[in-house]
Amino acid sequence: MQPEVIQSLLQIGPTHYLVLGATLFSLGVLGFLVRSNIIVLLMCIELMINGAGITFITFCRQLGSLEGQVFVLFAMVVAAVEIAVGLSIVVLVFRNRSTLDADKMEVLKW
Repeated sequence: MQPEVIQSLLQIGPTHYLVLGATLFSLGVLGFLVRSNIIVLLMCIELMINGAGITFITFCRQLGSLEGQVFVLFAMVVAAVEIAVGLSIVVLVFRNRSTLDADKMEVLKW
């Protein structure tokens, strides 16, 4: 192969980042729909947030603006808070119910 062809194959463009973001988001949705462990569900939500964040960063890089990066920064803060609150709720539920299976938990039902 010619060096120009090899160089063009090794360049990573916006399409690669968009495919990565879509893949992360899709894996998060699939895991959220299939699994029932609460900790795995929280990790799948994080995957979806990260996939959307990569997509926002890619588009703002292409458009030359900073609004997408600010939005992703706020999304990361919200994700950190969500994990902190979610894990504390999971620990409390596990102490009372001794399970992390979402199908077996009826804590919020009357």
